[in-house]
Amino acid sequence: MATVELRFSALPEHVRTARLVAAAVARRAGVDEAVLDEVRLAVGEACTRAVGLHQSGGITAPVKVLLIEEEKQFSIEVGDEAPHSAPGGSASGSAGDDVDIEEDEMGLAVISGLVDDVEVTAGEHGGLIRMTWPTTPPAAVLS
Repeated sequence: MATVELRFSALPEHVRTARLVAAAVARRAGVDEAVLDEVRLAVGEACTRAVGLHQSGGITAPVKVLLIEEEKQFSIEVGDEAPHSAPGGSASGSAGDDVDIEEDEMGLAVISGLVDDVEVTAGEHGGLIRMTWPTTPPAAVLS
């Protein structure tokens, strides 16, 4: 199992770099070329979401991206350190909070539409989006 770890300051301009690195590692891992645009878009959404959560929460810790190459699959984990309240938990109820929640839900919906295998976990110490794609073994070289 090969893993690439990327950490970047929670700034929007670093999201593009994360997308490019993710696509390059996915290609090397054997993710189908036809799916690479979806990989780029999904990583962009997940990283943009993490950057937004860090910025709105005043969190200075970096956003963490793990690119995990396993047998027959490739996974990307995007982690944030923003505290997430449990569903139905107490919220301040301001209009700004409602907009943030809608944007968060929209980002997760976009990711779910792009990736068949998505797992989202969140708690008081941060959240994690794990996206997984199948890989194809390299073609055998004929001699």
